[in-house]
Amino acid sequence: MGGLTLETFNLTKRFGAFTALDGVSLTVRPGSVHALLGENGAGKSTLVKCIVGYYRPDDGAVMVDQREQAIHSPTVARTLGIGMVYQHFTVVPGMTVAENLLLARGRLPALIDWKRARAELHDFMRSAPFTLDLDATPMDLSAGEKQKLEILKQLFLKPRLLILDEPTSVLTPQEADEVLGALRARAHGGACSVVLITHKFREVAEHADDVSVLRRGRLVASGPVSGTTAASLAQAMVGEGRVAAAPLVRAPHASAAPSAPVLSIEGLTVTGDRGEPALRSLTLEVRGGEIVGIAGVSGNGQRELMQALTGQRRRDAGRVRVAGRDFGATRRENRALKVRSLPEEPLANACVAELGVAQNMALRQFDEAPFARFGWVRWRRLRQRARSWIADYGVKTTGESAPMRTLSGGNVQRAVLARELDGDAALLLVSNPVFGLDFAAVAEVHGRLMAARNRGAAVLLVSEDLDELLALADRIVVMSEGRIVHDVAGPGADRHELGAFMGGKAHAARQAAA
Repeated sequence: MGGLTLETFNLTKRFGAFTALDGVSLTVRPGSVHALLGENGAGKSTLVKCIVGYYRPDDGAVMVDQREQAIHSPTVARTLGIGMVYQHFTVVPGMTVAENLLLARGRLPALIDWKRARAELHDFMRSAPFTLDLDATPMDLSAGEKQKLEILKQLFLKPRLLILDEPTSVLTPQEADEVLGALRARAHGGACSVVLITHKFREVAEHADDVSVLRRGRLVASGPVSGTTAASLAQAMVGEGRVAAAPLVRAPHASAAPSAPVLSIEGLTVTGDRGEPALRSLTLEVRGGEIVGIAGVSGNGQRELMQALTGQRRRDAGRVRVAGRDFGATRRENRALKVRSLPEEPLANACVAELGVAQNMALRQFDEAPFARFGWVRWRRLRQRARSWIADYGVKTTGESAPMRTLSGGNVQRAVLARELDGDAALLLVSNPVFGLDFAAVAEVHGRLMAARNRGAAVLLVSEDLDELLALADRIVVMSEGRIVHDVAGPGADRHELGAFMGGKAHAARQAAA
């Protein structure tokens, strides 16, 4: 059938008084990979959800092969040959790969002829860009394999247009190159067209033919990738008059060598949410004046490690020390030892949602001088400081008294960053610190982390963005199945070597050789 031509004309979508998509007209050429860039909230997901029928546009049209189509549901999109791989997994955990693939068709007979079905699935797998065991269940698969299953589900339906929303967020670098390379070859072979939503300039440069940039719901740039640079795309994303962060490059480091260990973890063992071992006798040191980055495919113990260090998860065994003292992550210890944390999901893990922005910003120091006197909280001073932080960090809110739950995710992150990065922290425990932030804010946060490190703070940084770790970390350790399986200096670290350890293959080979 071949790839289709997709066009949107003046596509507009409003949610109440808010215009999420404002007159967007773009063209996806047949047999091409078209990248879609934009900051969080720029309208990327709204655009593709209008194309696949998840949303109905308020104005404009979607045209397939030069004919206007009324796509009022994902089922209609599927009949037109349009498929979408969403950011979150939609596989059924208890079903096999074979059953998940068949289920993607939507309608199944009351009785399945499994002999014929398996023959069809085997034929499909022989032509697929990557394969999986048909009898495996998603519970047996790694995060990267689950993502491949999501893509295979769509390819099984033989789409003429495949839309992928951040498909590499759970993949190792090797898996990302494998998946995107295979899809590009498929597009160039005429099997389908591909729309790729991503925030990674490297993926655009290496795998896309065309690129479009959305900003505040409007299309601001579109054309061949060969005529762009990462810097020009970044500037298009943030707009004139704002400073665009350059693509992540190695950050300048202080000349002083790291000092004595600030954080020492010895034999830490932690149980996961389902009773499984999440950390297996993990040992790690972070010195003053050093950023240690933790790399790994999501779900390999990073979240449980940070929860155990910040007192949100019980430790089964092992010892944690800060500055030579046993550390239980109590509020008193955090204050005495100058330990600060920037957790994942800050609204749930670092805020009281119903309290105001100023009150949340005061949680660390409301009972300390000069904000408390004779047992009384001096709220006027705290509100003044909150207003200053709101301005400095660009927190978008109706005021310092607005409930924290009314802020967007990115603005909650900004408010928590302001509180936690204030002052001279000795140890920073940081998880995905720039998620949901725009380019200018990303550059600022990275600068603040580097400044803390250059003042002598120890920084433990968990990030699912390998480019971020390569740019910031003095050392990078890789976590796999709850263990540290690789430890390497940040400068000069090789992303594909890191990816091999993230996927567990290098570690398994080393264990077999031993």
